[in-house]
Amino acid sequence: MIGQVADGFLALANPGTFLHLVGGFLLGLAFGAIPGLTATLAIALLLPFTFGMEVKDALVMVASIYMAGIYAGSITGITLNIPGAPSGAITTLDGHALMKAGKGTQALGLSAFSSSIGGLIGVVVLIALAQPISALALLFQTPDKFSLVLLAVVTVTIVASGSLLKAMLAMAIGLMISTIGIDPMVPVGRFDFGSYHLIEGINLLPAVIGLFATCELIAQASMPTKVGKPEAVAKILRPKRRDFLPNWTLIREVGFFTYIKSAIIGVLIGMLPGGGASMASFIAYAEAKRSSRHPEKFGKGSYEGLAASESANNGMCGGAIIPLLTMGIPGDAVTAIIFGVLLIHGLVPGPALLGENFAIIAPMFAALFAAAIFVFLSVIAFGPIYLRLSQINRGLLYAFIGMISMVGVYASSFSFFQMWMALAIGVLASLLRIFSYPVVPALMGVILGPYLEEFLRRSLIVSEGDPTIFLRSPGSTVLLLLTLGFIWLLRIRPALRSKVQNASN
Repeated sequence: MIGQVADGFLALANPGTFLHLVGGFLLGLAFGAIPGLTATLAIALLLPFTFGMEVKDALVMVASIYMAGIYAGSITGITLNIPGAPSGAITTLDGHALMKAGKGTQALGLSAFSSSIGGLIGVVVLIALAQPISALALLFQTPDKFSLVLLAVVTVTIVASGSLLKAMLAMAIGLMISTIGIDPMVPVGRFDFGSYHLIEGINLLPAVIGLFATCELIAQASMPTKVGKPEAVAKILRPKRRDFLPNWTLIREVGFFTYIKSAIIGVLIGMLPGGGASMASFIAYAEAKRSSRHPEKFGKGSYEGLAASESANNGMCGGAIIPLLTMGIPGDAVTAIIFGVLLIHGLVPGPALLGENFAIIAPMFAALFAAAIFVFLSVIAFGPIYLRLSQINRGLLYAFIGMISMVGVYASSFSFFQMWMALAIGVLASLLRIFSYPVVPALMGVILGPYLEEFLRRSLIVSEGDPTIFLRSPGSTVLLLLTLGFIWLLRIRPALRSKVQNASN
């Protein structure tokens, strides 16, 4: 395994592969830093173009977009109090407070340093755990696989922000979309309304483009073409590159234990299906505040709070890829799209992937590691430029994105119908967002729906319709108990505590 990982790093020495690494990293920075654009959208737009790439280059590029995009969400959050991506929301609390105090360059430098440390720790854990977990997953029987997918479906639903009922309905919509087309067990059409177009089902790419790109375009149509006031930006556009380097005293003030603890929290949250960078940064921030000697500074310009949230959200990257590669369960929205990249190239995520194709996947690990280092180097090279990203005219930008989205959908399927489906799903996703329904559960429903149905029906066929088969398997029983445990910890227990507190007040 060590030799294969080393070969993955050597693959980055290939000029073409290295250009894909750098290009993906720069794309991730731009999409992550511009409010309204995210790493998810960047990879969604890239997805159709991966058809013509070598699988190694495609995986390297999406990995570098992932790492850079998660970090870059903090850039405009710190400078303009407008996070470029949800992952930068918690960082914005202290980052912008430091910005107003005249310490913006220090905040940007510490953000990059913390993200780099968190990203490196996440990749090390990924390399260490990926194959052992894959070996364990190979022992899973069909009922175990159903319970695992059910765990993912339930977890993604209950960790979604806002109303649980709305998250459940969004997941149900995704699951329903996944059932359109030919029945996987019997060669008959389902829910096609007599249309020969719908008989082929709704492809993953139109669903991704619709739920993220088209939906975002519709949402941003009423927004101003520029973010922030020019005079507010002008005040922060005169730094020198060395000003972005965090000094040793500042790093020690935060404490190495804070970096490591926050990164580990990020990895663990990433391994939880549906966790995501936002949850990772929030939990790490709360833990850092709990254990801090100066909790009163949090939210008012705490370097420790900023470092904790940034270490966690980039540490999440490595953790989120573990369930994707080992069990075929995406950890967040970005890995859900990376799932599509793997499928495009004939690689099926799951227990056998690393055992049979580790040499193909290894450059992706190396790219994550290199991109984590690039994060810190980027703030030195591009620090002043970061501050100008918010002034891009988004009218032209979104027109270009809309064109690329539709061309990408057509190039992947040569079907005008799939283009219309991407538009229709985008309108549906926009309505969901208007009424505060989360979009990510819908995407995860589209991806996980076929697996949930397949493993459920196969298990019941084997047991001749006896549902106790899911309790007779030890692995399945453990996963079902774990599902109930997550429901208790993440929803029922907090609700009971809130009810008791309200009653006492």
